[in-house]
Amino acid sequence: MGFLPRRLAIGLSAAALALGLGAQAQAQAPIPLRVAGNFSQNTKHVDGVERPFFAGLAAASGTPLAVNYNPLDVLGIQAADSLRLLRSNTFDVMSVQIGMVARDDPFFEGLDLIGVSTTVPQLRQAVESYREAFDARLQQRFGAKVMTLWPFGPQIIYCNAPITSVRDLRGLKVRSFTPTMSALLQNLGATPVTLQFSEVYPALQRGVTSCAITSATSGNTGNWPEVTTHILPLGLSGAVQGHFMTLAAWRRFSPEQQAALTREFRRMEDSMWNLASNSNGDALSCSTGGACTEHKPFRNTLVAVSEADAALVRDAVGAVILPTWRDTCNRVWAQCTRTWNGTVGAARGFTIN
Repeated sequence: MGFLPRRLAIGLSAAALALGLGAQAQAQAPIPLRVAGNFSQNTKHVDGVERPFFAGLAAASGTPLAVNYNPLDVLGIQAADSLRLLRSNTFDVMSVQIGMVARDDPFFEGLDLIGVSTTVPQLRQAVESYREAFDARLQQRFGAKVMTLWPFGPQIIYCNAPITSVRDLRGLKVRSFTPTMSALLQNLGATPVTLQFSEVYPALQRGVTSCAITSATSGNTGNWPEVTTHILPLGLSGAVQGHFMTLAAWRRFSPEQQAALTREFRRMEDSMWNLASNSNGDALSCSTGGACTEHKPFRNTLVAVSEADAALVRDAVGAVILPTWRDTCNRVWAQCTRTWNGTVGAARGFTIN
């Protein structure tokens, strides 16, 4: 009678061991993560931060991952399509240019309206105040969540013809990439031309546009000063970007893994903010024939920013920017104005009536 229980015990032990090994193997199986990164011309951000971040994410977070990473331009993706690609689960994580996707939901542009936050510290106030509402809207409308929010830095003006003031943009075609940036340019008498970053260099080279707007760092690493002659460093906005993960991908991870991933993505975000704070000064100096340590040297003319130029942008905020965004956003979601006034507006001292 003692023989059967022993065989049974051995069998049960073997089964338990097999189940344990199977569970362990399953737990260690790499979780796929399809990532569309930023544009490859932004080398400081892509090669300096983003690419190594995703290459080391599994080890840093202690999460088994099989990451397939490629920049947007390598994949042939238009930046404006990012939210739709996330909603369809084409990618698990995407680097998103928020101004470019605001046409799918204008609420998102409220994070970085032209003229509202023109320095990095001001912009960080705005981003932190808006983050929770932004994330809730992103999850509801597009089935994705915020992993990072960060800027390229103050957006300035590059031209391939002489300018002395922002008033000289009148009659020119100028690259734009957000709806309120286009509204400002129209208010100044310019014609906005919507282009994603990878399209700007040839557009300036061929005269499709006379001027274009980006950060000092992005302009330098994208070699814009090869095809421009003048730079007006009048800060207009911050060009906030984000890394968004689909909720379907997020739910593949345990709560512990989610916490670890959140921590690591926030570290990448901090690195991007540091770039915005510390890199643009050297990039602008390098692009205009000044002292140069970390960027490519060029000899564009540096145009002095006048108080009249700054006043034009400030005046446009109340007269054009906020009313344009209010009317567009409230047509899509009736809570836009109330939400913005209680977040970015309160942080930056603006009120939309």
